[in-house]
Amino acid sequence: MRKYVLSSHAKTVITERSIKTEWLEQVFAKPDKLDADPDDPDLKHAFGRIAEHGNRVLRVVYNDSVRPIMIVTVYFDRGMRNKP
Repeated sequence: MRKYVLSSHAKTVITERSIKTEWLEQVFAKPDKLDADPDDPDLKHAFGRIAEHGNRVLRVVYNDSVRPIMIVTVYFDRGMRNKP
């Protein structure tokens, strides 16, 4: 597992949205899909389905140009709901 830290925003939303750390780590370590951010070349968007949460898609946005890697935000992406 790559080392990472959570931004204050990520810490807040994980708590508010009841996102389990193991879900975040699952998607971060082995995403189903990985996209570059369209506006910021330092950001990556990792996507993964979480079976225990109704098979919804979790998006983990992180900055991999800093060490340790900074996870910026985490959320269930409604726009990815019906995509393969």
